[in-house]
Amino acid sequence: MTVKIASRLDPIKPSITLAVTAKAARLRAEGVDVISFGAGEPDFDTPNHIKDAVREGLDKGVGKYTDVAGIATLRKAIASELARVHHAKIESENVLVSAGAKHSLFNLFMALIDPGDEVIIPAPYWVSYPDMVMLAGGTPVILPTKAEDDFTVTPEQVAAACTPKTRAIVLNNPSNPTGGVYTRAQIEGLSKVVLEKDILVISDDIYRSLVYAGAEYVSIAAVSPAVADHTILIDGVSKTYAMTGWRIGYTATTAALAPVIKAMSKIQGQSTSNATHAAQVATFAALTGTQEPVEMMRKAFDERRIEMVKLLRAIPNVKCREPKGAFYAFPDVSAYVGKTTPEGKQLATDVDLCDWLVDVGRVAVVPGSGFGAPGFVRLSYATSMANITEGVGRLGRALGTLV
Repeated sequence: MTVKIASRLDPIKPSITLAVTAKAARLRAEGVDVISFGAGEPDFDTPNHIKDAVREGLDKGVGKYTDVAGIATLRKAIASELARVHHAKIESENVLVSAGAKHSLFNLFMALIDPGDEVIIPAPYWVSYPDMVMLAGGTPVILPTKAEDDFTVTPEQVAAACTPKTRAIVLNNPSNPTGGVYTRAQIEGLSKVVLEKDILVISDDIYRSLVYAGAEYVSIAAVSPAVADHTILIDGVSKTYAMTGWRIGYTATTAALAPVIKAMSKIQGQSTSNATHAAQVATFAALTGTQEPVEMMRKAFDERRIEMVKLLRAIPNVKCREPKGAFYAFPDVSAYVGKTTPEGKQLATDVDLCDWLVDVGRVAVVPGSGFGAPGFVRLSYATSMANITEGVGRLGRALGTLV
């Protein structure tokens, strides 16, 4: 029989970061020595006190269904943490725990967007934002940014992009893939546009604990209660606590946006139901236990950040802004796009370049075109210093053979 696939999937692309990571893993499984900078995943283990809490919970019968929105004590802990960070009034009934921040975002777009609605997305962007908007029937409106501006969007750009169909802007701060961090003045400028245009802010704060070089994470919700009432907070434990595989993210709002949480809960109740019980126990331990491992990991990322940027800048014709958040470097390698390999193949795009780098250079990086920034590549420094030294060395040596 002929199988017909839903047409809504026609414009949707597979995640390029997952594809690069999978290719590198496949080659390593075949015995090929590949260093991968693809995955946005800390190389540290989940802190012991978090794992201990789960072991104890399993002995006490953890593993049952929970409320769709999450365990009450966890939602209270999340509300307390986010109220402190964002200086906003957040109650536990306006918190929804999901299977990762990606799941939170998917639920949100499905709950918020009608066909034809527009969502403003600054580029470079995390690869899944536009596709999630399209899956919900919406239209992503992409706003380009410049490296010399640290890849931050301006209030003037946002104001000009707003139409009667605009529902929200996605604000990922610090940014994946660029590592850019918005200043307080920039956040305050954007908040004025949000109020003037009466749009929502989808504030993806998954990297907020990972800032460096004197940078400061500034919450747009903290600007004023009015802005907080326009802000939907997306957060989780994956990056901060090295808990990517535990798959816990959460959405929180003030009471003004309680209908959003209720709508998302309705969707989650008909799809996944609750997030994994054991993972919720782990998240409660992460949020309420010692934060010393967080600072230890942040300091290690900072050291790696400095070394990676230094090594990238030493490669001829590679330009790299200093990332001040998350754990990515996002260098401009456009000087090498269009060049020819020693094997005689022309690398017409950054995707071609990255494919060749993993196949021949034995180093995996993610092409910037997947983030809306062709000519750039993303490298994660959430890996060992030894991998950074050897991997960037391989990158430089491979690029040096192109003509």
